[in-house]
Amino acid sequence: MVLASKTCLMRALICEAWGSPDALSVRNIARPVAEANDVLINIQVATANFADVLMVAGSYQTRPDLPFVPGLEAAGVIEKAPAGALARPGDRAVVILWHGGFVDHAGTAATETFVIPTRMPMDIAAALPSTYASAGLALLDVARIEAGEILLVHGAGGGAGLAAIQIGKAVGARVIAVASTDEKRALARDAGADLVLSSDSLDWSTQARVFTGERGVDVCFDPVGGAIADASLSALGWGGRYLVFGFAARDGQKIPANRLLVKNRAMLGSSLRYFRLYRPDRLRAMMTRLFNWWEAGLITPMITRSYPLERAPQALNDLAARRASGKIAIHVNYPSD
Repeated sequence: MVLASKTCLMRALICEAWGSPDALSVRNIARPVAEANDVLINIQVATANFADVLMVAGSYQTRPDLPFVPGLEAAGVIEKAPAGALARPGDRAVVILWHGGFVDHAGTAATETFVIPTRMPMDIAAALPSTYASAGLALLDVARIEAGEILLVHGAGGGAGLAAIQIGKAVGARVIAVASTDEKRALARDAGADLVLSSDSLDWSTQARVFTGERGVDVCFDPVGGAIADASLSALGWGGRYLVFGFAARDGQKIPANRLLVKNRAMLGSSLRYFRLYRPDRLRAMMTRLFNWWEAGLITPMITRSYPLERAPQALNDLAARRASGKIAIHVNYPSD
């Protein structure tokens, strides 16, 4: 993506130094011009993710050159597209970005642009890739969850946790949700969880095993990490799969390998990044499945807060402090505003 003349400006949320979201500011920068194989999208809505917090702090696996624009996913209207692309000018679409979503216009690969259903609101579309596509690929392609199995979901009131609950129910699993606050537990119930437990309780692992008739859960979806890993492993039954999805606790899951051996358990990792790089066909298939599930009423992102672009730093601070439930939308050029 190249930049237009400085006379063609747009708003962007700029990160100039690693650190707190408080240091981010909205500035005018040159508007991009789509290269031959890229699309140019007029962004209406982006969403905030915990990965944005890590990226701004300089601790994410992707470390852009400074200055840069955060934002991993956005939805809007296609302005330019290469010949033969599935998305065409005028289409409503959602795009996946390495960064650069908190901005008026963005350019990205045509292969990572997905035309959305006619009735789908832009904020719903913008909330799909980083949580729903990620969770769907993790659960279906990596952990291979099946109908009738029992899924344990940590961080169940966050965007990824709520996505995992809804996807688990969509494929016919029973879901145990673990969350830290009354608000988050209420959202988990609304998302369809069969049993909702408090992460502050010392016996949530015991309660999960009782729910399964002492056979244990089949899949543990963990975007939190840290101290819950040991109890999560205890909750897994024979052949259980521990799915490492993230580290919101800022500390990775540490599990003795011999405890995997005892019950033929497996520890698995999943990242959207590597599906983008190595299996874009699986990513596109998952996005199509998500669109179909949404149209059938089986999934819908729970957007609990919406901020204008100028208040995006507050959204990232909410995520950093774990105050946020569900998804946070960033309205950039949203028609209803």
